[in-house]
Amino acid sequence: MHQYSEVDVFSPKPYLGNPLAVVHDAEGLTSEDMQRFAKWTNLAETTFLLQPTNPAADYRLRIFSAAQEFPFAGHPTLGSAFAWLKAGGAPKNNCTIVQECGAGLVTVRVENQRLAFAAPPLTRFEPVEEPLVQRVATALGVSRERIIDTSWLVNGPEWIGVRLSSAQEVLSLQPDPRDLGSLSIGVVGPHLPGHDTQFEVRAFLGGDPVWEDPVTGSLNAGLARWLSAAGISDRRYVAAQGTAIGYHGRVHLDIEDGEIWVGGDVTSCVNGEVNL
Repeated sequence: MHQYSEVDVFSPKPYLGNPLAVVHDAEGLTSEDMQRFAKWTNLAETTFLLQPTNPAADYRLRIFSAAQEFPFAGHPTLGSAFAWLKAGGAPKNNCTIVQECGAGLVTVRVENQRLAFAAPPLTRFEPVEEPLVQRVATALGVSRERIIDTSWLVNGPEWIGVRLSSAQEVLSLQPDPRDLGSLSIGVVGPHLPGHDTQFEVRAFLGGDPVWEDPVTGSLNAGLARWLSAAGISDRRYVAAQGTAIGYHGRVHLDIEDGEIWVGGDVTSCVNGEVNL
């Protein structure tokens, strides 16, 4: 038996963010065991907490979707750090957690209920080739002219970032799942002044199944790098995500000396044991 947690990430209100399953003390489980259980939970991601192999790390994390393992993902990083702390984990360095994962070491800051991770560098950050932009426009159900800009934003997941002119345009999207293929598309547009967030974000993931992610840390990390480099975002801003599908995600972005910090509230929803 293993200690087991389910947490909600990127919302101060339970069940309005992105859920995550966390298996504690996962030594002894094979990759096949982990993948099988992640498929069974049928959540966006399931994570497994392990002893670190790097002496600088507090724990090691493996991250699985229902179909594959990821070297890094955002909401699993925050949710797993929260679950590790709640289970009695004690950081070596006061209120800063160091996570070891496939992408290397990731620093997580703890500020009461809100946690924030230092985004790993983008491994691909360049304009998207025009034939693929045309395909993205078709998948999103918009004309090519409505897309202001695009960029590869790869930091584990292979996101294609798409800028539209307004949050309302983002909210009105109705992509055709048949056209998404295996693409992972993140769309962003600005809210009007006076809104409680600066941008609206949506994340569409192709594959099997095709679906929309409620709130996405890795995508927002890449978007923050892109928007900051283009001089479009403030140094600190909040992005909304999940609105179109009934969620209330809030992602807090903070750009400090060129480093992107991605933060959000985490709430505990389920605690118990799992037979693996």
